[in-house]
Amino acid sequence: MSSPTGPASGLPVRMPRPRQPGRHRRPEPLAAPAGAPALVLAVPGPPSAATRSLTEEVVSIARSELPGLDARIGYLDGDDTEFPTLTSVLAHAAEERTARYEQARAAGSEAKAPDGPVAVVVPLLAGPDSALLRRLRQAVMDSRVAADLTDALGPHPLLAEALHVRLSEAGLARADRARLFTVATAADGIILASVGGEEAVQAAGITGMLLAARLAVPVMAAALDQEGSIAAIAEQLRSSGSQQLALAPYLIGPEIDPALLSAAAEEAECSAAEPLGPYPAIGKLALAKYTTALGIAPPQPQGAPVR
Repeated sequence: MSSPTGPASGLPVRMPRPRQPGRHRRPEPLAAPAGAPALVLAVPGPPSAATRSLTEEVVSIARSELPGLDARIGYLDGDDTEFPTLTSVLAHAAEERTARYEQARAAGSEAKAPDGPVAVVVPLLAGPDSALLRRLRQAVMDSRVAADLTDALGPHPLLAEALHVRLSEAGLARADRARLFTVATAADGIILASVGGEEAVQAAGITGMLLAARLAVPVMAAALDQEGSIAAIAEQLRSSGSQQLALAPYLIGPEIDPALLSAAAEEAECSAAEPLGPYPAIGKLALAKYTTALGIAPPQPQGAPVR
């Protein structure tokens, strides 16, 4: 039995571990600097309860990676009631920062006047979409708030990993090439479906090469918003020997009507995986865009090794 002063005689005493020296020492956890700008996740497409659930999960992942992070959600097509618009979210963040400064001054603190960006706006887009990015820039300008707008999340190895996972969940790819088993429905050719025109197709193609290395099958990108693009890529894959195709949406979800994905799969006469959604990599990549913009970037998130 232990006493108020410690364990009874003869019982082992657990001592704190000494800090591990050298290059293998575990790094100190990173936290958001005091007064850091907000991370505002900019959500394209018509808002809905499903979209809100997805984006809240992405924001939760980012917060878990960086304690103290001020993370908010702004909808490009919000209504400023249930779904706040990006413009109003930025304006509110600016008002809050000014109010904090004025309260500190009123309390006698020698607070420094706020400067620099109020927020870093990170588009919830896997790849570039010039039309959506133009609208996001306009929304930032309309807010009259100093805010930085980052690029889309991809291309990145973590997105190839996420695509692989979604395909395996749909039974369209092996979860692990190193294991000696087969998937009867595994595809031998992948159509990587993007939105945003030719620029988006090129960017998706970079992630597609990484996915092809993971799956050891051909992967080709096509545009959902270009008529005939999906069918043309499907025909190209079949003419090169692929017989069982699969559609992999290079999309997070809110940026496109789900009916377009169903129509594209029907056009290509193949099965489709789910969009990337709130896969953990999405939150990590959004945070990496934020920290890089502020110059406080931790090591960039890396994709899992190809097996």
